[in-house]
Amino acid sequence: MKKMIGILVFFMLAAVGILPARAQVPAVVPMTQGELEELLKGKVASERIVAEVMQRGVDFDLTPDIDKKLRKAKADDQLIEAVKNQGPTARAARAQAGGDSMVTPEESTDFESIRNELDPDRVLQLADDFATKYPNSQLLSWVYTFAANACQQKGEIERVVEYGDKSLKLKPDNLLSLLIVASMLPQPQLMRGSNLDKEKKLSQAETYANQALELIEALPQQPNEAAEEFNQRKASLRMEPHSALGMVHLQRAGMGLEGADQEELAQASEEFEKAVASTPRPNPQDYYRLGEAYALQNKLDQAIQAFTKAGELGQGTIIKTYADQKVEELTKKKAAGR
Repeated sequence: MKKMIGILVFFMLAAVGILPARAQVPAVVPMTQGELEELLKGKVASERIVAEVMQRGVDFDLTPDIDKKLRKAKADDQLIEAVKNQGPTARAARAQAGGDSMVTPEESTDFESIRNELDPDRVLQLADDFATKYPNSQLLSWVYTFAANACQQKGEIERVVEYGDKSLKLKPDNLLSLLIVASMLPQPQLMRGSNLDKEKKLSQAETYANQALELIEALPQQPNEAAEEFNQRKASLRMEPHSALGMVHLQRAGMGLEGADQEELAQASEEFEKAVASTPRPNPQDYYRLGEAYALQNKLDQAIQAFTKAGELGQGTIIKTYADQKVEELTKKKAAGR
């Protein structure tokens, strides 16, 4: 998760020309097209190539022919976007617009330290230090995104929301922070207090999830990206907001005074179905929650199928144990004709 967020943040910042301050006045010679192609041929990890491009810049502008050649050599979207933003023309345009003064080399280096750090406690310390040192930084929203993810790794859900809120206060359209907070707010650990308190959190999660879906729909298609690939990329990103919406409706279903709300359960099922169908690597937790929604609607066959799938995908985790228990329980219930 940390690696995925790091790559996505890097890609988004590169796309808007915020992060490349270090590369806009390179301390080393810009990378040539030949060097880049050699790195691709050597099967160097994409994130490492992107980092070097962002640090050094490139000495060529991205043309359709070069774009096609790099993609043929297995360059991914992040690398293509980095090359596009680090060519001579793009760097000169940012310099003329005064963009270089917006993120200093030292600031960019400190940001990179956070992005590359794997220890969540260290990430939190670095993030707090960054906020103190650069209180007006354009990168601060993304720093808080990393901090929220670090808290998620530590299981500190309330702090996840705290850092996520800080991030969104600075940048309301920070897609990654929207996804993180939307997925945390409906979790059982935060569903404390009165129904009014719960509904406030659920409504906020619903708003964030829907906002994330709108941002995903507005994502631009990359140069030379086939329509099918573009649609698949967006579909995979939709998994998190649909999962969050599923949890919102599942929680609401249990807040009634007269048993589970069947309309909310139907909506929960629909959202979890979208979540698991949106990616070739669905989350076993989404299948488990889908099973819960089906079971509460007394759709036993569908519930058993969902729990079985959750167990298959959750091999070696506690989800496997819980899912197997549910399958056994519902199979007995079905056999008893209840």
